[in-house]
Amino acid sequence: MDFSIIILFAVLAALMFFMSSRTRKQQKQQAEFRAALAPGHEVMTGSGMVGTVVEIDDETDTVTIESTPGTQTRWMRAAIAKRTDTVVETEDAEESDASETSDDAGSIASADGNVEVPDDLSGLDSAQREYLENKRRENGETEDK
Repeated sequence: MDFSIIILFAVLAALMFFMSSRTRKQQKQQAEFRAALAPGHEVMTGSGMVGTVVEIDDETDTVTIESTPGTQTRWMRAAIAKRTDTVVETEDAEESDASETSDDAGSIASADGNVEVPDDLSGLDSAQREYLENKRRENGETEDK
């Protein structure tokens, strides 16, 4: 019998073992995450809905999420994909963020840090064009090609 076939089967078996062990590890981490859920956590479901955990029913394995004040929905615990709690910024960080978003032509962020989203794609195109023109000017490039 040819040894290359035996080596091939050994390599395939090793690959299958390592792939399944990684999958088991990820499943274990997800199970631990879902078991640690508590009311007050901000979470995102697998379908993308973001909300705050209000109640957890261990008997039926469901989680009640409040997406907007007064709007509560029930989800299976397995539908919770990740935790999205945001880090609370200090006043110093907010001031530095406001100073970083200067009023240059390429930026679509306002001074208070809010991003202005245009109603159509033409606004995005012009902002990108202005940004690229500013970059060319900074690099000393001319528009002549």
